[in-house]
Amino acid sequence: MEDTMRLTNSDIAELTEFRRHLHRHPELSGREAWTAAEVVAALQPLAPDQILTGLGGHGVAAVWEATEPGPTVLFRSELDALPIEELSEAPYRSSVPGTAHLCGHEGHSTILLGLARLIARDGPKRGRVVLMFQPAEEDGSGAAAVLADPRFAGIRPDWAFALHNMPGMPLGHAVIAPGAANCASEGLRVVFRGRTAHASAPDTGVSPALALAALMPAAMAAGPGGALGPGFRLVSLCHARMGAPAFGVTPGEGELWLTLRTLADADMAALRDDVMGQARHLAEQHGLAVEFSHHDRFAACTNDPEAAAAIAKALDALGLRHDSRGLPMRASEDFGLFGSVSRSAMFLLGSGETLPALHNPDYDFPDALIPQGVAIFDRLRRDLLG
Repeated sequence: MEDTMRLTNSDIAELTEFRRHLHRHPELSGREAWTAAEVVAALQPLAPDQILTGLGGHGVAAVWEATEPGPTVLFRSELDALPIEELSEAPYRSSVPGTAHLCGHEGHSTILLGLARLIARDGPKRGRVVLMFQPAEEDGSGAAAVLADPRFAGIRPDWAFALHNMPGMPLGHAVIAPGAANCASEGLRVVFRGRTAHASAPDTGVSPALALAALMPAAMAAGPGGALGPGFRLVSLCHARMGAPAFGVTPGEGELWLTLRTLADADMAALRDDVMGQARHLAEQHGLAVEFSHHDRFAACTNDPEAAAAIAKALDALGLRHDSRGLPMRASEDFGLFGSVSRSAMFLLGSGETLPALHNPDYDFPDALIPQGVAIFDRLRRDLLG
């Protein structure tokens, strides 16, 4: 893959060290101030025409413009880490208790910084290229906040691309296909409220126990999962709590946390209404009040056919094998919102068949993907911008 050699050995060594530097200092969604500052410091010597900071929170965008008119091509990575304790003996393991880069976002951002080095040496011949380091992907709020930022209109892309490393696939194997790529999802918190009572006289209280017990199988039946195709619906039970841990009190309050998942955005409202309707019926049946709150909302991610074809063309030009295995995915990804303003597509890049899964405490992004990711993105931007 000759294009990877456009990064020098020194580049690759420095980028690897930068990735590990970010890995040592993870920050959660919406708190990526230090990470963003490190990205800006790495971008400044490369002299982009513009660096925007604070986009949608701590987002950073670097822009290089050509003298000839043409499209705007955006490449996006993520800045945030996860609230999980890392299990690692690596010298660069997380220094922050309970927080770690276990999804590879620091690797994705390092790939964009490698791309920035190549752009700085040989900029676009027409149009402009935007490198978007997005905050808060893990909770689903980042892409929406970036798009809602008034300054985003000034860098609105015609094309948007992203990648995600994927354990369980051969290292460097690419996966791309047009159409559905990632499910829509959202967290639904259901809280039943009744009245506590002494454990010796439960009949004097109003317990949520039977409503909670009935809602669990009913919600799962509303979203049974199965094959990923039209009409796919999945409800996952994630957390349940009732009262306080005590033997002398029957609880008057309980809650259930569920994740709702559909292949298409259009199906989410119906699934949400079904589950909430079940909860309201059970609350009425058992004399309870019920409250709802919604969290971690992700739109479905759909690969535009032209954008997916552009990725496949770049992979072919580099001699990289690719197929459509594993698509669409049940997992969610807020990159899908960029498809509302551009022709967008995301591809997967295998990070090793034996690498621990994403979000596992012993996962670690493979540095060998850095030059390959850079080469693919660079080929894409050359194909589209010269």
